[in-house]
Amino acid sequence: MDAARRNAWVVAAFAAALDLALVVCAYGFVSLLTDADVIVDPAAGLLVGPAAIGASVAAVLLTLAHTLRRPDRQWPSVVFSALWSWLAAVVVATVGYALATGLVTPSAFFGVGFGIGWFGLLIPALAAVVGSLAALVARGRSMGMERPRWPWERDDEE
Repeated sequence: MDAARRNAWVVAAFAAALDLALVVCAYGFVSLLTDADVIVDPAAGLLVGPAAIGASVAAVLLTLAHTLRRPDRQWPSVVFSALWSWLAAVVVATVGYALATGLVTPSAFFGVGFGIGWFGLLIPALAAVVGSLAALVARGRSMGMERPRWPWERDDEE
């Protein structure tokens, strides 16, 4: 694997971890402040929300791993990570609701309702923030930026 692909995967993996942490944190704060549940229908079960978040994080990982090979082009990383993460979350929420309830038509309404609600719109917003930060890091790495050093790793002469 060449250096550009390896750097893209490393940056994308850390970005996906950051995206997961930010989504969980934002869901907690929004749920606490608005006194709302992430998944409003109890018939959906306990796994629809985590599966939708997992799918959105996986979409961010794969999108950034692909788009960060060319870090000089920042906008595809931001736009596509936001778009694909939202779409993955909505599709997985729709399919998860259909599997949990056995109803196809209401599952489409559930998925779209989840996607346009507060919790669904946080996913692409945070993916765009993470995508832009990842593009900046990938651009710096491609231009020769070295990793930060701990104080004990630095030379005393610097």
